[in-house]
Amino acid sequence: MAHPLVWWQRPWIRTTEIVLGHIAAVVVGLIMMVVGLGLGVTMVMLPVGIVIGLIGAAVFVGGLFAHINQ
Repeated sequence: MAHPLVWWQRPWIRTTEIVLGHIAAVVVGLIMMVVGLGLGVTMVMLPVGIVIGLIGAAVFVGGLFAHINQ
């Protein structure tokens, strides 16, 4: 009888998990950019909005262009 965790070692499951992680990074990056833009509208929260927006842009670009295979 095979070990129950052997099923999780299949390559298509790993690939699916990695692709879903990239999709999540793209969505989170977009949300952070929109929040940063919204915070940047007010003068008081402008520094925080710039930081959140730039981090969101980095997460978005990382989700799009990061290597899938390690």
